[in-house]
Amino acid sequence: MKQTYTMGLRKREAGLLVALPLLVILFSLGIGAFYIAPDHVAQILVNTVTGDGSANIAPIERSMILDVRLPRVFGAVLAGCGLAVAGGVFQALFGNPLASPYTLGVSNGAGFGAALAIVLSLPFGMIQGAALFFGILSMGLAFLLAGKRVHTNVTIILSGMLVSAFFASLVALLKFTADSEEKLPQIVYWLMGSLASVGYASLLPVLPPFLVALTVLFLYRWRINILSMGTVEARSMGINVSQDRTIVIIAATFLTALIVSIAGIIGWVGIVIPHFARMLAGPDFRRFMPVAASIGICYLLVIDDLCRTLTSLEIPIGVITGIISIPLFIYFILRKKVSWG
Repeated sequence: MKQTYTMGLRKREAGLLVALPLLVILFSLGIGAFYIAPDHVAQILVNTVTGDGSANIAPIERSMILDVRLPRVFGAVLAGCGLAVAGGVFQALFGNPLASPYTLGVSNGAGFGAALAIVLSLPFGMIQGAALFFGILSMGLAFLLAGKRVHTNVTIILSGMLVSAFFASLVALLKFTADSEEKLPQIVYWLMGSLASVGYASLLPVLPPFLVALTVLFLYRWRINILSMGTVEARSMGINVSQDRTIVIIAATFLTALIVSIAGIIGWVGIVIPHFARMLAGPDFRRFMPVAASIGICYLLVIDDLCRTLTSLEIPIGVITGIISIPLFIYFILRKKVSWG
């Protein structure tokens, strides 16, 4: 497919992409059962950075922002950014508008790892580690199943679907054998996705590898442009298709596995947001990547705000993303905006 690419972001566009998520973050930190005014939120954050504790801020407000809401909001930022960027990568590389971070079976693999750790009564840190391990393992199994045709779009997608179905069956088996009073509700809640349990202890180990994987994709953004044109075109430009595609796929899958390890399975973000970002920025990854990251962050922050404010009981975030994202995707289809390039 012939594609044209434009220059990078202008300063005004770049400023907007940074300012918009910051405003949504400020809003998200303030809303909840205990409302905190935006100016107080900003003052608390600034005083924390500068080390100035002289501001007339109630201790309960400071504790609510720094200890309760900030890690959760930061988790939403990582999840929204990672899922949107990874989804765009998979759609471009596989030439499939339905490709998402879960194309290689990462979600169900990570879900099985978390469910297994819950059944074994392991601590949260080990649940997180098991989800990450099996998420990466599922990608490896998809590559192994695809064999020498690992870089063929249809083959790798079908392999991912098979691996995903395999781990889904294993999860169903664990749910059948789990204690219905304690373990089963934990497994079900994890599989529906939630940011309620995200804290500094779960975020800090994830942050360094997340930044590494995101940096790899950023550095490879111009190669992704070329790889999305097809194998023949990429090779004619001197690109090592096998090596570069493997590196990009591993980085994108690693992003997804890290997110699932802290927040469970959050569906549809990696499918819908890339299409919306391409409507605004086009397929050029120099523009697409920051736009997708910014929109993904804002989108998931708003979704999480709805999850914790719509009812007295918190709604799993995966439920709301499905309810909102599916109609959006249908709208994109009707407007003929569903494409990968």
